[in-house]
Amino acid sequence: MKDEADDDADDDEEGETLKIVDDSREHVNIVFIGHVDAGKSTISGNILAITGNVNARLIEKYEREAKEKNRTSWYLAYIMDTNEEERAKGKTVEVGRAHFATEKKRYTILDAPGHRNYVPNMIAGVAQADIAILVISARKGEFEAGFDRSGQTREHALLAKTLGVKKLVVAINKMDEPTVMWSEERFNFIKRNFSDWLSKDRVFPLKDVEWVPISGFDGSNLLNNVAPSVCPWYSGLALLQLLDSLQPLARLDTAPLRIPVLDKYKEAGKLVVLGKVESGVIKSGDTLAIYPGGGSFTVFQIENDFGLLTKANPGENVRLIVKAGLEEEQVWRGALMCHPQKPPATTCDFVAQIQILELLEHKSLFSAGYECVLHIHTAVEEVSVSLLIEKLNPKTGKTETRLPKFVQSKDIVIAHLTTTRPVAMEKFDDFQQLGRFTLRDEGKTVALGKILAPNAPIKKKKQ
Repeated sequence: MKDEADDDADDDEEGETLKIVDDSREHVNIVFIGHVDAGKSTISGNILAITGNVNARLIEKYEREAKEKNRTSWYLAYIMDTNEEERAKGKTVEVGRAHFATEKKRYTILDAPGHRNYVPNMIAGVAQADIAILVISARKGEFEAGFDRSGQTREHALLAKTLGVKKLVVAINKMDEPTVMWSEERFNFIKRNFSDWLSKDRVFPLKDVEWVPISGFDGSNLLNNVAPSVCPWYSGLALLQLLDSLQPLARLDTAPLRIPVLDKYKEAGKLVVLGKVESGVIKSGDTLAIYPGGGSFTVFQIENDFGLLTKANPGENVRLIVKAGLEEEQVWRGALMCHPQKPPATTCDFVAQIQILELLEHKSLFSAGYECVLHIHTAVEEVSVSLLIEKLNPKTGKTETRLPKFVQSKDIVIAHLTTTRPVAMEKFDDFQQLGRFTLRDEGKTVALGKILAPNAPIKKKKQ
């Protein structure tokens, strides 16, 4: 995870004393997802520029660097894509992170990579998000390439839903491009085709989807409405206006504390642990436990992107400063922090309902012994199928076959799975965010699932 926008600024703030910034405005994590080259980093960079979070000198510097590389149109993306590999290739590799605020809300931007080779990095970004902005290029041929089965547009939308994103905003970008020229016909063509797929595959209910035409490069319809002389047919809100207008998200303030670990590092002799508060409230001085492992520690200090917090509510991205009690090797990405009185289930064995999407051609049967990779909250673990329990009718949800030998693409099955290492998880009906998962195989998302019963070892028959 990389923090952007002010990393390259001349006036380094590392030496400054952090101020307490407890803020009553809602905090929302937004992740930009979509096919490679759809314009995600450019949009993110332009939002930071027009909201005053990047100074003019820095923008001028990026313009010069982009021009030297004969990539003049990429300079806004440089605000988010800070490493040389990303700038050379014009592709986001890591998840860029930055923040901005409006009068109504505070936002963290997560700029996820679009290339299929970096989907695991994209999953890490989406796991932290409340709202996904799916960027689709309107340029002739680019929407079609992303929407194709080999593209990333559909997979990213599926992963966003599976990982708990509550609202999808479809930003149709590059509307100013010469093959588009703010065409209402092109906008409606993309909207119609993508809506049909969302409904058919039951990815997102259309009531949870918003649509907005934009130009990430020139900023049209990002902060302020696009001029009627340019786009006379669109009368809706600009992108940031739309985000501000969305109803406050339902948060689990009174539920047990759950913070999946995203990362950790040592700084000035102290251990810093990063994560998003999924439920409950954490305060400075709290004693926390970490699972798997069960080690406990005291929170010395809580920080977010804006400064110090005396407490953190659900939805906050936090950095927990630990002075003592926890060693660096006791915490890893995918572990779960909580109050010790109310721990999560921690297990290698669980029963889940699994929706098979499309299996690999050379592994077209899903059966006992099938091995793949489990993505659940921020955890990534190898997993194998131990037993298929029931195949369900996709229309009625009722049992169709008991103890099937195998299932195939598009089937729904209840199965017992086993991970190679213990994983902290929850029953889906009790806690959706920690009870939903994705199965991936050889770089492809092959199934979505929800946990029905954690801690569910198979009882072996007596000899």
